[in-house]
Amino acid sequence: MILSGLEIKRRFGNDIWIEPFSEKQLNPNSYNLRLHNELLIYEHYLLDMKKENKAKPLIIPEQGLVLEAGKLYLGRTLEYTRTENLVPMLEGRSSIGRLGLFIHITAGFGDVGFSGYWTLEMYCIQPIRIYPGIEICQIFYHTIEGKFERYISNKYQNNAGIQPSLLYKDFE
Repeated sequence: MILSGLEIKRRFGNDIWIEPFSEKQLNPNSYNLRLHNELLIYEHYLLDMKKENKAKPLIIPEQGLVLEAGKLYLGRTLEYTRTENLVPMLEGRSSIGRLGLFIHITAGFGDVGFSGYWTLEMYCIQPIRIYPGIEICQIFYHTIEGKFERYISNKYQNNAGIQPSLLYKDFE
């Protein structure tokens, strides 16, 4: 079952933490998260799953940044979230999607106990100008049935920023 916006607000500080939090970003059944001003882009076109793929930072100026079509950009939310006893999920906002900007390609599913910034896998089908601080995606919460193990990861938990793929660690 998905929590309503009012239930998100009620559980804030108990099962749900969002920093910073603003009631203006609360929706009927989700909460809008904003885009930080930093992106990462991979340094090489060919990426290798078994190797660390180096990425370099790119800053989004206040006047905006034009993203190239067909190129992967990694961004992150301005908000740090923590979730207990619920499954957090991330979706792009429909207004953003209607401009041809995909916010997450495959990684919108969170885990019970996740704490950190959400890394956004941004991809556009035509050039688009983006701006820092824009409400770019929305987080929503599912209840979970049965016993569960809390998310623990040496890769992405309690991150301090954008996380490029750490899949290569699975091969070590």
